[in-house]
Amino acid sequence: MKSIFKIGFMGFALLLSSLTLAQTSGSAAGLSAVEAAEQSVNQLLQTVQELRPYFDSDKDRYYAGVEAEVAKFVDFREVAVGVMARFSEQATEEQILAFGEKLRSTLTRFYGSALVEYGGQQLNFLPAAEEPANPTTGTNVRMQIVSEGARIELQYALFRNADNEWKLRNIFVGGINLRRQYHTQFAALMTRNNNDIDQVIAAWQ
Repeated sequence: MKSIFKIGFMGFALLLSSLTLAQTSGSAAGLSAVEAAEQSVNQLLQTVQELRPYFDSDKDRYYAGVEAEVAKFVDFREVAVGVMARFSEQATEEQILAFGEKLRSTLTRFYGSALVEYGGQQLNFLPAAEEPANPTTGTNVRMQIVSEGARIELQYALFRNADNEWKLRNIFVGGINLRRQYHTQFAALMTRNNNDIDQVIAAWQ
């Protein structure tokens, strides 16, 4: 299971960075999520090559670079609300934002270490489903990573925000809903810490 999640987060990092590059180039507004990803994969791999040396010589600089890219694409406030689920109703806005920041730090370090191990695994973008009439309701990008003979399907739940930018709210790895998995962890910590959200955020790893 751990290896599946690591492959999934490597693909997550690949897609995040490629879509971010497409957005910053100013050409993504008229593209579907899949088109934006496919257009930017080659540029992404060049970026990975540039960042990789810092992983050994200056990990803080490496992770800071990864985190800066991810922050342009992921709506961590929405991710935090999704992970907290019903507990978000009793959280303050400050607590939601603080948890979003904690997720940004922990997740970028986790998949940042997976990204540095990328070694040319085959990436296959699957045919897109029909675009929703209202793109703000969300769409999924489907992709397969082929590694050591295994095929892992990834799905990225995306939506367009008020500025018409693609943002990520969730990821599925081999059919496993990662937001739900993290919610289970969050709920267990709430039980352990007497429903004290501040303590849960502090204990989150």
